[in-house]
Amino acid sequence: MSKQDLLLELGLEELPARFVTDAMNQLSMKVENWLKEKNISFGDVHVYSTPRRLAVRIEDVADKQKDIEEEAKGPAKKIALDSEGNWSKAAAGFSRGQGASPEDIYFKEIGGIEYAHVHKFIKGKETKQLLSELKDIITSLTFPKNMRWGSQDLRFARPIKWMIALFGSEIIPFEITGVKTGNETRGHRFLGQDQTVQSGSHYEENLLSQYVIASPVKRKEAILTQLHHIEEENGWEIPIDKDLLEEVTNLVEYPTALFGKFEEEYLSLPEEVLITTMKEHQRYFPVKNKEGKLLPFFVTVRNGDHNHIENVARGNEKVLRARLSDAAFFYNEDQKLVIANNVQKLDKIIFHEELGSTGDKVRRVTALSEKLADRFASETEKKHAVRAAEICKFDLVTHMVYEFPELQGIIGEKYARAFGEAEEVAAAINEHYMPRHADDAAPSTTAGAIVALADKLDTIAGFFSIGVIPTGSQDPYALRRQASGIVHILLAKQWKVKLDELFEAALAPFEGSDKEKVMADLRSFFKMRIKHVLDEKKIRYDIVDAVLGSEQLELTAVLSKAEVLAAAAGEAGFKEEMEAFARVQNISKKGTGDTVDPSLFKNQEEKNLYSKYTEAAEAYAAHEARGEYKEAFKALRSLQPAIESYFSETMVMAEDEALKTNRLAQMKKLAALIESFADMNAVIVK
Repeated sequence: MSKQDLLLELGLEELPARFVTDAMNQLSMKVENWLKEKNISFGDVHVYSTPRRLAVRIEDVADKQKDIEEEAKGPAKKIALDSEGNWSKAAAGFSRGQGASPEDIYFKEIGGIEYAHVHKFIKGKETKQLLSELKDIITSLTFPKNMRWGSQDLRFARPIKWMIALFGSEIIPFEITGVKTGNETRGHRFLGQDQTVQSGSHYEENLLSQYVIASPVKRKEAILTQLHHIEEENGWEIPIDKDLLEEVTNLVEYPTALFGKFEEEYLSLPEEVLITTMKEHQRYFPVKNKEGKLLPFFVTVRNGDHNHIENVARGNEKVLRARLSDAAFFYNEDQKLVIANNVQKLDKIIFHEELGSTGDKVRRVTALSEKLADRFASETEKKHAVRAAEICKFDLVTHMVYEFPELQGIIGEKYARAFGEAEEVAAAINEHYMPRHADDAAPSTTAGAIVALADKLDTIAGFFSIGVIPTGSQDPYALRRQASGIVHILLAKQWKVKLDELFEAALAPFEGSDKEKVMADLRSFFKMRIKHVLDEKKIRYDIVDAVLGSEQLELTAVLSKAEVLAAAAGEAGFKEEMEAFARVQNISKKGTGDTVDPSLFKNQEEKNLYSKYTEAAEAYAAHEARGEYKEAFKALRSLQPAIESYFSETMVMAEDEALKTNRLAQMKKLAALIESFADMNAVIVK
């Protein structure tokens, strides 16, 4: 069986940088999976992408599918043969479905029963007969945003301009939106020309000759090498932001790094303003000295070679100078503001048409912060938290945040400090947006954490109260991220509070909503966020379900209980304990009351279980109050022998109604104690 390279290249109008890597990986994964599904063997996989192309090259692709020889199992013998020993319709249908005849059937015994079998042979097709199906792989690619062009029906990120589909040197013929496959690729838009690709093994080499580095890994390495060279040559430090590096890599096909400068007077602006202007607006790398101080230089990456590099540097300097001049104007204008006036302006900004203005939101956040501070803060911390809540959004109406939305909170902190607010208040204004993303830290100050909780709770409660709940991939108000932030803050601060208490407090201002339904929706929503945290800690899914079985969730307790159960799952006797607890839980559902009358006990096992329960409940409550969940679970485990003895000697569902009611009440009290730790029915034991 001969083997050849398979090359698939999709040429497009320039893709947004954030689309490129995911689309490249999708293409590679889908082609690999297709080859596996078609039973076609292949070797190493190479992926390529630039702003104008997505490509995959797969080495040593077999020229035909593997032949399949297998044994197919059919109906039992008594069904395959009729009473006279002739083949039944079931046997005929089975053999026909396998491409055989009844005469090919033989019988094999499985588990004491004979079943019909046939040998099944499927001859593999030639690979080139199947490769036109790659068209469906291309059209199945998904992007964050799509477009249509001309009269075409295909929704895609950008119009398709050319396609290469080669198996060895042979073109695989298919067509998408009027574009036919061929063997010609396009070089750099300005420096290169069209290039004929004879086979996949020449692909990278052909493109490099036309000023295109097709491999994003090699392109990124080239950028880093050039940045390090500029660092060494000038004695600088160039902080490498991974996201910026990824974006720049996906913006260029032939990278050339260069540096420019700006006036030192702009260094008087807040460093965050300068860096944001360079990184977010211009995709420049800022430059620092060895001591970490920002310098009046920047580094950018050109999509081209070194020719006329000085002109390129001057052009970039001109653009940055205009940006920084605007920033300086906005900053100087903002120095004239009065915080109280800015807070009043928030009443003119609509937060949501059904939830009022941003001013309304700030007042709700302030009231909720005060309630949270009563529970989690000292008097001084409460004072700072309430003041921070009152002014937490004032920077939204500054010139600087209007121009640089990424700096909300950061500018608020700097301006608050400059205008004489307490250091703790200034820090809390910035921290109340934290954590901003999955890898971000929780607020470090108590005031910041309180306002962050209040702000996020108010947003989620408000939207849930008007029925705006994330579904599928739709989450336009980032409610999942904010809920994850709440979970992160509560765990980081080790604040012990039931989520229902937080929901009740946050929902208080929203009248007219079905509170019971909203509370249920919020519990379900937050359970998914907590599950994610427990999954990251490698907690078994059944144990996760067990500790989330309670309606009253307190995060530090949930996490501790999950870890205790996970550790106990590997210990001797765990299976028997879970089975005993589950038995109690199951039979307790038949009870209606929980008042136990010890005078109705008929045997020693009943008395013993009640005594053990009383001791365990007392010990459990004491340990739980101190957060000693390992010891609390140990108290529960001590009940298992008594439970086993009880069930071996006691009929719970007795004929005597008073006796049955009393025994079910005992089971109900015992189940309530067990379930206060976790739903043991959810734990899987083998």
